[in-house]
Amino acid sequence: MTAPGEEQQVSSGFVRSYVITGGRGLPAAEDLSLVTLVTLAPDAAPPPNQSPEVRAIWELCSGGYLSVAEVAGHLELPVGVARLLLKDLAEQGHLLRRKAPPPAQLVDRKILEEVLHGLQVRFG
Repeated sequence: MTAPGEEQQVSSGFVRSYVITGGRGLPAAEDLSLVTLVTLAPDAAPPPNQSPEVRAIWELCSGGYLSVAEVAGHLELPVGVARLLLKDLAEQGHLLRRKAPPPAQLVDRKILEEVLHGLQVRFG
């Protein structure tokens, strides 16, 4: 508690998400899923007046493909905020996106048994 006339200084490295996003709504999860891979577009020039978060994304993605979840983790940002920043960069032509591979499909049990039988015959 502070006495009258005394000012309490609050300083924190924490920046609220709505400050980073400019108050905009977060994009849908289908637009950029957690496993969507992103990287810088070839010959992309950094956008002017970039925020510290965009600068950090630029540095991270310059090394190759990273998933949306990895970018959010490295930046210590909520995934939705990272998704919005990545979407902005992609719409401006600075990022390339690669969709996640489709989920694996089950192989027929008969095929697996035939492979196993062939291996047992060949190698004992």
